[in-house]
Amino acid sequence: MSPQRYVGYVVKRYPRFSETFIVNEILAHERAGLKIDIFALGNVEETHFQDTIALVRAPVSRLSDKQRSAEAFWSLLDRAWRELPGLAHCLDKGRHRNVHEFSQALQLALAVRERGIEHLHAHFGTRATTVARLAAQLSGISYSFTAHAKDIYYPYEESTELEDKLRDAFQTVTVSDYNLRWLRERYGDNAASTTRLYNGIDLQKFTFTAPDTAQETEILAVGRLVEKKGFCYLVDAIRLLRDAGHPLRCRIIGDGPLRPALETQIKAAQLEDCITLAGFLPQREIIAAMRHATLIVAPCVISEEGDRDGLPTVLLEAMALGTPVISTAVAGIPELVIDGETGRCVAPQNAQVLSEAIAGLATNHALRSQFSQTARALIEREFDIDRNAARLRDIFSNAISHKGKETA
Repeated sequence: MSPQRYVGYVVKRYPRFSETFIVNEILAHERAGLKIDIFALGNVEETHFQDTIALVRAPVSRLSDKQRSAEAFWSLLDRAWRELPGLAHCLDKGRHRNVHEFSQALQLALAVRERGIEHLHAHFGTRATTVARLAAQLSGISYSFTAHAKDIYYPYEESTELEDKLRDAFQTVTVSDYNLRWLRERYGDNAASTTRLYNGIDLQKFTFTAPDTAQETEILAVGRLVEKKGFCYLVDAIRLLRDAGHPLRCRIIGDGPLRPALETQIKAAQLEDCITLAGFLPQREIIAAMRHATLIVAPCVISEEGDRDGLPTVLLEAMALGTPVISTAVAGIPELVIDGETGRCVAPQNAQVLSEAIAGLATNHALRSQFSQTARALIEREFDIDRNAARLRDIFSNAISHKGKETA
């Protein structure tokens, strides 16, 4: 792609501790010379961020998310009438039901026109894509978006109009073949232009090291303490191992709303000496912990509301580093953790099966070594962020060219 291309990235909040995949993608684009502006629709709510945020050069614009002043809104609308050629057509198609999203789309479209941005790309098919889609219509440019997991499967009270977004986008990207099949089965022709493009990681940062036989056995898990991560089943698995005479040390890095429930579960099982809830850690410390862990366990589940992980970044990182992994057959995970080849992939919500997989792999150095080699090879083939981001830039470039031909 030409370095002169100019793309606006639209996200709900930026930065977010758990969304390192977006940062990885932006950094890969910047290494290739793509000019990017980031547009955040909400205020920052977290207090901890990964250190890679500091490497991003793209400026961040925070669009006002609440319209509390009628005078300010009318002033914005008056400017939009004068500067946005697509406004009349958009209003003619029908009233947008959310004035706050409509206002953000106006702000974004005005920024697009003022700065010369050529294409918009949103992450998650919910609010970010709602605003990007409308702003693209208002400003006369193309848009695309990446659909991940919750935005596909969660039963929102109000429709997110995902079907319409799939139809209108120049192209939709999703992060697993599992997602791609589901979208095409559910939305048919509207998802015809959807393509699978895996999230990736910077392989220069995650260099390979073979498993070490001399290190003390430690099970490591990383992620937000929320239902879909399934950490309660890991706690139960460690209890089963302890009761069977195989006590193991386990550390869970991350925080979230289920921390009190996990603390209660750990205390009730008298596992305080075995399991540590480490809270948030900087990425450099997480990488160091993954390098020294015996196994990385991601016991993912589908939540009661249907939320699930697409492809947990921690698995990509662990497999790139050479640390063997155990996860569960949820969503796209079996495409990454191929059972018996690149790791162990077991049934979700089953602490007994999980404990057996942990015990079997933790004591088998030859198998851990085999998994680490084949896992790294898969990461290099399919999950190199520079290669995958280049494919995404091709989508941007094609969208810009196509839009140019339409308006010529």
